[in-house]
Amino acid sequence: MEKSSGAATGGSAPPPRFDMEDFQLEGKKPVKNPFVPIGALVTAGVLTAGLISFRYGNSQLGQKLMRARVVAQGATVALMIGSAYYYGDQIKLFKKGSSP
Repeated sequence: MEKSSGAATGGSAPPPRFDMEDFQLEGKKPVKNPFVPIGALVTAGVLTAGLISFRYGNSQLGQKLMRARVVAQGATVALMIGSAYYYGDQIKLFKKGSSP
């Protein structure tokens, strides 16, 4: 049996090239509140430290870190809601024309 190459028989073409311009997020706003990503990183860091402390058997420290994670997570959510309200990106709870 004779094998033929895929290119000679109309096989797939090479993938197209991508430039960094192709990956720009159009219509996305820049981060207005830098505390939100910082809060997310703090939350992830405290979570990681808590899981590591549980892994090594220090359950008291792990519990404290899990409580700190909840506080950090709540602060991050509060910052997201506060910045959305401050910058005018309020959630539309009412239809147009209706009163609150």
